[in-house]
Amino acid sequence: MSTNAHLKIVQPGLLATVQDRGRFGHSSQGVSRGGAVDERAFLWANKLLGNAPNAPAIEVTLGGFKATVLTPGFAVVCGAPGSVSRNGQPQPNWQVFAIAAGDEIDILAPARGLRCYLAVAGGFDVPLTLGSAATVVRDGLGGLRGDGTPLQVGDELAKGCASMYPAVVNRRPKHELIPRISAHSELQLAMVPVAQFGQFSADEQQRLFHQTYTVTAQQDRMGVRLQGEQGMHWPHQQIISEPLPVGAIQIPPDGRPIVMLNDAQSLGGYPKVGVLSWSARMALAQATAGTKVRFVALELGHAQDELRAAELFFGCTG
Repeated sequence: MSTNAHLKIVQPGLLATVQDRGRFGHSSQGVSRGGAVDERAFLWANKLLGNAPNAPAIEVTLGGFKATVLTPGFAVVCGAPGSVSRNGQPQPNWQVFAIAAGDEIDILAPARGLRCYLAVAGGFDVPLTLGSAATVVRDGLGGLRGDGTPLQVGDELAKGCASMYPAVVNRRPKHELIPRISAHSELQLAMVPVAQFGQFSADEQQRLFHQTYTVTAQQDRMGVRLQGEQGMHWPHQQIISEPLPVGAIQIPPDGRPIVMLNDAQSLGGYPKVGVLSWSARMALAQATAGTKVRFVALELGHAQDELRAAELFFGCTG
């Protein structure tokens, strides 16, 4: 055991990776952004613990996660409402709790949603690769070993020193600030109509906003494929590949939209109809297969205002 190890992975579940906000400024080299797919839950976890906004945490996908605490501290789990327990005793999500050496933390599959974030006071001390600890499997970058591999049984993570103020047991957000994840209600996904949107016909543009789409099982950290009643038709020649931002909505030849997420490639050759707003990306990050979604147009200025407000609230600016 490492002398400064704080947490030992007993069972990583389907997928457990170290994430921060991602790798910025390297898309020209073909490097994906990576980072927490539900950035809002990730930022809340760090805020509740008093960590710096970018302190690395563990992203747990669909539960099945178990870890042993090696040194005392504080932890919190934010995101999809999975069943969290400490030494077999239920522990509320979105609420800071104390941990002691020998404690066992279990995170079961969530009743709703896909991903949650286990953070500890001080964050995890993980070597940076191109300025980030974010694990991107497809790029072979980041994570505990720096090579993009997910967390494995027996891995030990050290605690960092990214605390900005002391953690307090039972700290949690106001009830109305905790994002609601529903398995039944239809999601309204705000998007800014940009890129090739204006080159689609008026009928195709209306089809995008007037039909209901279904989230398919073809989804991962790279993107989410949607199934609609009718596919969108692109009447022009194939476009030259161009930069592909996180949240971009691509229309492939079959007309079924693909929304690009954090681990997507940096370039894309399919036409794009727009980019999701920040909060819409957070909602889609937790959308399970079968979830119904609709696109709603949003002005660019409003999307920018929302992002600025979020970054100010979580202390990501300055």
